[in-house]
Amino acid sequence: MTFFGKRKLGAIILGTACACVLAACTANESNISEARSGDTDEETIVSIENDNSAETEPVIGMNLDGELLPVLEGVTTAEDNSVLAPAYLKVGEQHQTVLQLQKRLMSLGYMDNDEPTTYYGAATSEAVKKFQRQLGMTQDGICGIETWDSLFSGSAPYYKVKNGDDGQDIVLIQQRLYQLGYLTDDSATGHFGDTTEAAVKKMQERNGLTVDGEVGKDTINLLYSDEVKANLIGLGEKSELVKHYQERLKALGYLRDEPDGNFGGGTERAVREFQSRNDQIVDGYLGPDTRNALDDPNAKPFGLRVGDSSDSVTTVQKRLNHYGYLASRLITGYYGSATEAAVKQFQKYNNLTQDGKVGSQTMAKLESSNAKKKPANVAAASSGRNNTGTSGGSSGGNKNNSAGVGSGGATVSGSAGNLISIASSKLGCPYVWGSKGPNAFDCSGFVYWCLNQAGVGQSYLTSSGWRNPGRYQRISSIDQVQAGDIIVVSGHVGICAGGGTVIDASSSNGRVVHRSISSWWRNNFIVAWRIFA
Repeated sequence: MTFFGKRKLGAIILGTACACVLAACTANESNISEARSGDTDEETIVSIENDNSAETEPVIGMNLDGELLPVLEGVTTAEDNSVLAPAYLKVGEQHQTVLQLQKRLMSLGYMDNDEPTTYYGAATSEAVKKFQRQLGMTQDGICGIETWDSLFSGSAPYYKVKNGDDGQDIVLIQQRLYQLGYLTDDSATGHFGDTTEAAVKKMQERNGLTVDGEVGKDTINLLYSDEVKANLIGLGEKSELVKHYQERLKALGYLRDEPDGNFGGGTERAVREFQSRNDQIVDGYLGPDTRNALDDPNAKPFGLRVGDSSDSVTTVQKRLNHYGYLASRLITGYYGSATEAAVKQFQKYNNLTQDGKVGSQTMAKLESSNAKKKPANVAAASSGRNNTGTSGGSSGGNKNNSAGVGSGGATVSGSAGNLISIASSKLGCPYVWGSKGPNAFDCSGFVYWCLNQAGVGQSYLTSSGWRNPGRYQRISSIDQVQAGDIIVVSGHVGICAGGGTVIDASSSNGRVVHRSISSWWRNNFIVAWRIFA
């Protein structure tokens, strides 16, 4: 096996090699002769002359600028001097130096932020390939001495892709540019050509970035943020295309206004609700992915359920209050257990299916003038902690007025245990950047998939989006986190599994793991969100 030389991983002092030289110099049967060449700067040779041979054998060359001790090329030790560090780090290796490698890759944007590990998996290899590509090196995903030295040099560049580059990360960038309307062709090839460069420049110009056509630190961060400005059909647009999709939204029960081709507030609200119900990024734009989903004959029709939060929920709550089914103080815009109970009552007395969900029929009845009011002898829904979130309970003895547990937001009915069981069923699934399941995930895709499998109607959010999802109960202290909470750290997100552990799709481990909430999580903690009451 080959091991790292003395470069970068620490100076090498090999006691055994020194002992060999000293033993040779003091051997009983050896005479040491010294050949000097006057006062010149020529190299001095120390040789060993054996009694049984007239030949001389050079042992080590020494001069004023030379090594004090012999250096054996291709040999080093790890930092603790107990485990040798492989010269070529590749998939399957496990060593302390991998932890330092991952830290460096994360800090330069080549690898998603995560708790570094000592395991060199596929995600680490892909990150190394990105770095090698940027420096014009052979993209083999193996970290040898040349790659290591370049990566840890002071001039190591931050992640960037440009015209002429190829890679799976470029496929995802192209898909995102298509979703935002900057690319009109959805065939993401993974090759960064002139068309992609033009799309990047247009995106940079529209968003006030330096227009260079390259996807570097500022561009990649904005590309996946909630603040990015899209190049899509949106608020203020007027066209026949808008009218076409208004008619589709109307048929599915999302739009209550008459289609007129004007993209107003009602249309934007309808688009957002459609996106939330149909597994789209919720941005309120009629982008290509949203239009494709609307054109799909299997598109999910309008429906509000526990866990939803929107203007439409507020409208429903006001109508329920108007007919006497819901107390006015529970009009919060959040669909909690009290709203669900009120909807069931309304459905019961208006001869509708009592499922507690507001579909197109229930909505139409609520907005009609002939809906039946609540009978006078039936109590209206006037309590329900899930509508306000101020008493979204916590297990393990924690109270909502404890330090670090906020009073805003809301929790949903459901089971934290069920969520954890769903998350646990995916342990070992590979980490793949941009994947949302069911058999491969990145960190935010994993949380999104698990929540929806657990019955929580959560639209897709990036890890940065989870800093403020607009709902749920805020937990500002990591010491108050409990099983079922979503824990958000810098650049990463996971599901708290209880007992001081978390389940997450880990880039550094290369798979979904169940691990301890270590000091890394504490040091990078931003916020947590309580999902379940």
